[in-house]
Amino acid sequence: MTRPRIALTTPVATSASETYARYRRALARAGADVVEVRPDDAPPEAIDGLCLPGGGDVDPARYGQADAGVEREGVMPERDDLEFAVLARALASDLPVLAICRGFQVLNVQLGGTLVQDLPGHRATDQVTHIARPMPGSRLAAACGAGPMTVNSRHHQGVTTKELARGLTPTVLVGGLVEALESPSHRWVVGVQWHPERTAEVDERAARIFDAFVAEASRTPIRP
Repeated sequence: MTRPRIALTTPVATSASETYARYRRALARAGADVVEVRPDDAPPEAIDGLCLPGGGDVDPARYGQADAGVEREGVMPERDDLEFAVLARALASDLPVLAICRGFQVLNVQLGGTLVQDLPGHRATDQVTHIARPMPGSRLAAACGAGPMTVNSRHHQGVTTKELARGLTPTVLVGGLVEALESPSHRWVVGVQWHPERTAEVDERAARIFDAFVAEASRTPIRP
């Protein structure tokens, strides 16, 4: 079987950052050939899926809001340009998409949602452990099981049902926050607010999302 080519957007080479190297390793373990895409790169032409990883804040102008005056974390307009463009192409081609943390937020904004610009008591540097219960029948439940699992969070922005894009379905809710979502109108588009690539911080089942994503990209490749 041909290994699927998965585009992984990053602000730096994974060899220069352990943070992003974790994503590359998780995708490779699941059977993917990883194509890194950085802000100065042209969008990849021949890919079978897209992984949007964690990172800094999305510029609030992307979702039609003024800066709320909160402390920003790592806003990179050139990264926003890259990821929104690559995601638009992936969705238009109905490629599988796995969106993690910042990527989850990019996906919500891309499809017309907004973000809570600052969550009191949350900082991206703080790890919070909590229980996620995937909605039965969801793609997330198919990948990881519908039972409760321990996951992690490192984010100071987020999405409630008020900010959720109309075309997305929440599949995990925790304390009023949407912690996982998916698009029922696309082939396989799943977002999680936690970090399954940090395998020491989550249940083993949480990391299975990479296997499900890569398997879907392998099943019926559709390259733009």
